[in-house]
Amino acid sequence: MKNRIVEPEMLDHLPHDDPAARRSRADLQRINFLMGNERWALRTLQRIPRAAARGICEFGAGDGALVAEIARRFPDDKVAACDLAPRPPGLDAHIDWHSGDIFQHAPPDGGVLVANLFLHHFEGEALLRLGQLCEGFEVLVFNEPDRTRLAAFLGILLHPLVNHVTRNDMHISIRAGFRHGEIVELLGLDPARWRIEETSTWRGARRVIAWRV
Repeated sequence: MKNRIVEPEMLDHLPHDDPAARRSRADLQRINFLMGNERWALRTLQRIPRAAARGICEFGAGDGALVAEIARRFPDDKVAACDLAPRPPGLDAHIDWHSGDIFQHAPPDGGVLVANLFLHHFEGEALLRLGQLCEGFEVLVFNEPDRTRLAAFLGILLHPLVNHVTRNDMHISIRAGFRHGEIVELLGLDPARWRIEETSTWRGARRVIAWRV
């Protein structure tokens, strides 16, 4: 898996209330749990309380599961979320939900930007534009698929547990994932302006935390 391949995912083109889409979003919650993605993001936010106090924004909030937990853990902080999807029902009124294209409607800025399994949908100029949006934040917290054969193999093991949409999109996501240094490079983050911490896990996650210098 030397080069990134970005392809359309089925879930992105299904109506939000389609039964297959609802099932796939439930699959994604289970995959996030198995990979420990949201637990890692929440632990990271607890490491940076001063930045979090300036506001937390999630890009690509999806069904709202992560941002809802962020709002619960940080009840005194301003919490916002951006997604193409409409505001999920029952979401805490404390959360400022922005529905629409973040490139067409200026997203909120603040202390911390969180994105979980979001950046891999983009390439080229779009990633550079996302990098420009990062300038409005003090700390960046990114979790993305690790583009490795091991991640692809682990995805195959999950096939019996997920629906056809998730099976398709999971492998597209891995092929569009990142290897070491690519997130920072493709976003155009200047190492002179950002201090970077990057790790990967055997469960198939690549994680980046960037602090503004």
